[in-house]
Parts: sequence; structure tokens; C-alpha cells
Amino acid sequence: MVPAGRDALRRFRAAGGEVVIATGRMERSARRYYDELGLDGPAILYNGARTADLATGDVLRSRHLPADAWTTLLGVFEGLPEGVRPVAFADGEAWAVDDAPVLRDYARRDGITLRHPGGWHALRPERITKCMLIGDPLPALQVAGTVTTLSEATYLEVLPEGATKGTALRALAAARGVPLEEVAAIGDNPNDLDMIDAAGLGAAVGDGHPDVRAAADVVTAACADGAVADLVELAFRRNAWPR
Repeated sequence: MVPAGRDALRRFRAAGGEVVIATGRMERSARRYYDELGLDGPAILYNGARTADLATGDVLRSRHLPADAWTTLLGVFEGLPEGVRPVAFADGEAWAVDDAPVLRDYARRDGITLRHPGGWHALRPERITKCMLIGDPLPALQVAGTVTTLSEATYLEVLPEGATKGTALRALAAARGVPLEEVAAIGDNPNDLDMIDAAGLGAAVGDGHPDVRAAADVVTAACADGAVADLVELAFRRNAWPR
């Protein structure tokens, strides 16, 4: 993480604020950021399909793809363009049946290992948290019981219907008795739009997707130039969070 952002979040926590990571990543990939910040509470994972305490392993909220949706996706996999490959997430693991460059790049970037299930039909349909299509050109998908979102220009995520970062944030805030007006959120890609809308203060990083910048209450510096630090400072100045 950018040092200025890390230091600002530590100062925010020291003042009594709570920091929650909201990411499309799975547990293993998100854990390094959780540990870097010294967090000890919930994290929103899989773009909102699961909320879990990474310190204890407790799952606070979880959603899975409908079995019928997974059956439909198996048919989609067979007709994907040559440059696009699927990954499925189930039981805390990432699964793939191909060894393609785009998948190796993804696994290296996220710091995970892609396991081979022996075939897609070996996975239990009721245990699949989400599916990703990685590559270019990404297809347009409409699968009953699911919602799709772009977490990167070449990452199309297929999630259980109603599973968004914003939905997870609303549920977490309600469970903890925190008014959404007292929540600040920052993001850069379309998968952050619902979360930014849910928060009392929704921010976009300066080099984020145009749709995210247009929807945000404020636009900060670019990510590498201290976007998170900007948001923390703005939160303090607005006196909406404890000093």
C-alpha cells in the first residue's frame, strides 16, 4: 500500500475509526493488506459475496451462485473467445482448468494458487461463491440469479444476485449499528459504484474509471499519489469521524 495511505489509516484507527477492506479478492489474497494495516475486524470479500473476519476465520455473511446459474455458466465456458479464460471460487480456493498466460498473470498479481478441480463438473454447484472471466474480449453476460461487474478492464466478475460491495457495506453497517452517514468509502473501478453510493462520503481516486469519478461525492489524488490519505484528511476536516 502507498505509505501515505497506510499511515493515514493508522492515524484514523488510533483516533477511534474503523477500517474495513472491501475487495473482489478472496481471503488469501486480501490477507496481506489486512496484515499490513494491522486490522482485526471484518473484511468485505469477493466483491460483497462474503464478509469475514480474517483474523478468526469467522464468516459473517456469505452468498453463493444459484446451481442453475452455474450450469448456465458451464455452457458459456465452452464458447468463450480464445483470449478469455474462467476462474471459479469455491470453499476458499480458486479453481481453473486451463494453464493460460492470462491466468498465470492473474494468480501472480493476486498472490494465489489456481487449483485444478479435475474438471468443472467436479465442483459442487452450491458451494461456488463467484466466477471470473479473465481476458479480452470479454463477453456480455446475462445469467439468471447473478449480477456482473468489472473489477478491471479485463476482469468480468459473475456474482450471486444482490452481492455487491454496497450491499455488504449496508449489511455490515446495520449489524454494527453504524449510520451510513458516518461511513466513507473510496474506489476506482465499476465494482465500487454501489459502495460509493451507499457511503455517506463516497470518493473516487483521481485515476479511477470515468464512471466512478462521475458518481463520487469527491475525487481525490491518483492512487499512487495518496488517494486514501486525501480521503482520511477530508473525513477529519468534515468532523464526521473521531479525531
